[in-house]
Amino acid sequence: MTTTLDDDLWSAVGDPIRRRMLDLLLADGQATATSLSRRLPVTRQAIAKHLHVLDRAGLVHASPAGREKRYRVDETQLARAIAQLSSVGAAWDARLRRIKRIAEAIQRSQDQHDTGQ
Repeated sequence: MTTTLDDDLWSAVGDPIRRRMLDLLLADGQATATSLSRRLPVTRQAIAKHLHVLDRAGLVHASPAGREKRYRVDETQLARAIAQLSSVGAAWDARLRRIKRIAEAIQRSQDQHDTGQ
C-alpha cells in the first residue's frame, strides 16, 4: 500500500461513526446513506460525507440503486486494514516491552546504588 492509502485508511477507520458504519454494513451486507442515517446519531448529509471518506480509502464501494447508492464493504481492503493495524499493534507491543526492560534495568541500577553495592 502507498503512504497516501495508509493515511486515508487510518483516517477512515479512526472515526467512531465510520467504524460503526462499517459494522452496520458488514452486518447487513449493504445499505444506503438514508438507511444508515436512521440508525446513527448523525444527519444523512454527514453519513454521505463519511461514506465518501470510506470510499476514498477503498473500504466501501457504491452501486446505483434508483436515486441513491447502495454501499457495501470491500472485504479485501478491510482485511488489509486489519492486517496493517495488527502489524502496527505488534510493533508497539515490542517497543513497550523494550521500554519496560530499560525501565527495569534503570530501577535495578538505582536499587543497587541505594544499597551501596
